Amino acid sequence: MKQAEFFINENTQWETVELGIKRKILPYTDGLMAVCVSFDKGAVGTVHSHDIHDQIAICLQGSFEVDLDGETRTIKAGDAFLAGKGTPHGVVALEEDSRLLDTFNPHRDDFVS
Repeated sequence: MKQAEFFINENTQWETVELGIKRKILPYTDGLMAVCVSFDKGAVGTVHSHDIHDQIAICLQGSFEVDLDGETRTIKAGDAFLAGKGTPHGVVALEEDSRLLDTFNPHRDDFVS
C-alpha cells in the first residue's frame, strides 16, 4: 500500500456487514486501520474479542450501549472505548444511523481479503 492516500467519502460505497450494519474501510497500513461503521437503531454488534487486534472505537454520531469486558455503559458522540487484545466487547445502537469510527492495530486482514 502507498504511504499517502486520500479517502473521498462520496466516492466510496457502504459495504453491508450484516443486517442493520454497514462499513467503509478508510486508508490503512500494516499496523493501523480505521473503519467507519453505521448501525440502524437496534442493530447489534455481538460480543466478541480479538486475538491479535487492539481496538479503539469512537462514537461519531448517535449513541450505543457498550458491553466492555462485562461492564455496560452508554456512549454518545465524542465518547470512545478501548478493547485490547482478548477483551470481550459488543454494542447495540440506540439511535438510527449511529456511527462508530473503529481503529485497529494491526490492520484487519479479514476486512480486505
